[in-house]
Amino acid sequence: MKKSAILFVLLLSAVTVFSQKLNTRSGEIKFEASMPALEEVAAKTNSASCVLDQSSGDFAALVLVKSFKFKVPLMEEHFNENYIESSKFPKATFKGKIVNYDKSKTGKTTYDLEGDLTIHGVTKKVKTKITTETKSGKVEAKSSFSVKAEDYNIEIPNLVKNKIAKNITIDCLFSLAAK
Repeated sequence: MKKSAILFVLLLSAVTVFSQKLNTRSGEIKFEASMPALEEVAAKTNSASCVLDQSSGDFAALVLVKSFKFKVPLMEEHFNENYIESSKFPKATFKGKIVNYDKSKTGKTTYDLEGDLTIHGVTKKVKTKITTETKSGKVEAKSSFSVKAEDYNIEIPNLVKNKIAKNITIDCLFSLAAK
């Protein structure tokens, strides 16, 4: 009995030590498309999923578009029904790689992040920076980049075109842990 308990503990330790994938289901994604001196066009979600494979640097994120919350409910309704068409395109995804990722670095480290971003059924290559920092066994990953609605076939009506920024800033924050 004692030998099997020791073997079980050793096996469990090996799985924990060699586990290379970190993930979260409570990642934060914010986007900002406001124009100066006009009504704020911004939304946030805290339910984005993300996976980081520490052995390869593979990085993937997924967010249900309807999970974005706006300060103004009518703006949220227009976003989902008229612009992003969330019933037709329910999720946005990123699949890529953190270039030269080194899991042994614990301080803040900035890497190149490259991959495919899919929004509104359109996939485009994205290259940006990502900062990682290991804290209490978790890897915090932060990234910020810009997209254009027109690049993802998101039509903005002429009536509101001047009220929405051409470059939409997307900020991501993921606290990743082994599970």
